Amino acid sequence: MSGFSVNEPSRRMKWFAGILVVFYALVTLMPLLWIIATGFKSPADSIAYPPKVIFRPTLEGYVNLFTTQTRITPDMEEGLEPPKNWVEQIVRDKGMVIAGPSRYVQRFMNSVIIGFGSTFLSVFLGTLAAYAFSRFRVPIKDDLLFFILSTRMMPPIAVAIPIFLMFRQLGLSDTHMGMILLYTAVNLSLSVWLLKGFIDEIPLEYEEAALIDGYTRFQAFYKVVLPQAMTGIASTAIFCLIFAWNEYAFAVLLTSGEAQTAPPFIPTIIGVGGQDWPAVAAGASIFLLPVMVITILLRKHLLRGITFGAVRK
Repeated sequence: MSGFSVNEPSRRMKWFAGILVVFYALVTLMPLLWIIATGFKSPADSIAYPPKVIFRPTLEGYVNLFTTQTRITPDMEEGLEPPKNWVEQIVRDKGMVIAGPSRYVQRFMNSVIIGFGSTFLSVFLGTLAAYAFSRFRVPIKDDLLFFILSTRMMPPIAVAIPIFLMFRQLGLSDTHMGMILLYTAVNLSLSVWLLKGFIDEIPLEYEEAALIDGYTRFQAFYKVVLPQAMTGIASTAIFCLIFAWNEYAFAVLLTSGEAQTAPPFIPTIIGVGGQDWPAVAAGASIFLLPVMVITILLRKHLLRGITFGAVRK
């Protein structure tokens, strides 16, 4: 009898699959690594041709990202005090002085407020709706579910002008609440469909046993269903957060000052001679960190959310 098994790949296939995965990972990560590296380049190195792979690292891009600078004449520079720290030294070497902080931190915090706020609302409302669709007899349930899903099929640009006019009439333009409500409405269809699939997999007998023991319907939902659906809730929250965190079209159209998020702000960073690419790359690198860290911490839940329902017992 041959030692070959259809269930166990050969050593050669394992090596080939490993090399293929590593190659794919390198190709996928290359743009990200290039953005991170550009954040540590000087403006001249960032636009050099051919592109520089080996360069002298500098924090000039991060200094430009977090500060607003103004140019001074040599006569004015002679009357100034010596630089107090390395940040002022970098700016002074360019013949400029720091005029104040930039708006990046404010824009970043707007992204945090809007992104996490809309994610919480989407998951909260989506969990309640998904439980209702999964456990109760809802009239025309299939039609309602299809209608909810169809809102996700619509491109944002198709409803951009009506939403802009509606927000202007309601006073929601350039407000945190307006963007949170908008992103919640967009993400709600995704959260309802994902969470309904998870709740459908939880046996109904668990709730029936809890009801027999004297639990109310809400107590059965809170103490029985919700803990078992945490994997689905976590993965759904990641998907909703990624959309709200990276969304660009609505943010450009509906915000300009108070509630502007980081995605439309980062491309507008202008240097002395034009686009400050190291500062843009530094802003993009910092902007990636929160979602990247959360995704890595919850990667097991995310994988479960992608593959749920693929294997049935």
